Amino acid sequence: GRKKGLFEVAHGGTLFIDEIAELPLALQTKLLRVLETGAIRHLGGTEYINVDVRVLAATHRDLQGMVERGEFRQDLYYRLSAFPVHIPTLRERPDDIAALAENFLAGSDEGDRFIPLSPEVIEALMTYSYPGNVRELRNIIERAAILAYGGDMIRPEHLVFESLRRDADL
Repeated sequence: GRKKGLFEVAHGGTLFIDEIAELPLALQTKLLRVLETGAIRHLGGTEYINVDVRVLAATHRDLQGMVERGEFRQDLYYRLSAFPVHIPTLRERPDDIAALAENFLAGSDEGDRFIPLSPEVIEALMTYSYPGNVRELRNIIERAAILAYGGDMIRPEHLVFESLRRDADL
């Protein structure tokens, strides 16, 4: 049989498109068509299939600026921005850092063998600027859990901050 596409699989549910700003203009046109008609067509097919899909899209880029520069379709922007949700960067909400770090630890491969964060680690995590946002925090925590494997606690020496390391190499 034929493999179902993402819209078919998401029929009756929600499709999340991460980094929508990276979608090439040609694909933006196709996405807009699906959003407006609620119908898709298989590659090489001639029949349209109706789909009922809610689309959530995310990006870290300035879509309005991209629209002004002609890098993102204005009609697609307005179609997707019916209910925008702005989530501040991690550096704008430092109170979330410890809870997110604990969550990432619980969800890591070592999550069944919980390794606590020392108070010094939490302090170090809260003073870092996170240019890579939440993804960077997750990577820092996963690396620290690996480096602390076999120990009783994640300590400051287990933390590796990439941007600080790059700055030191310059």
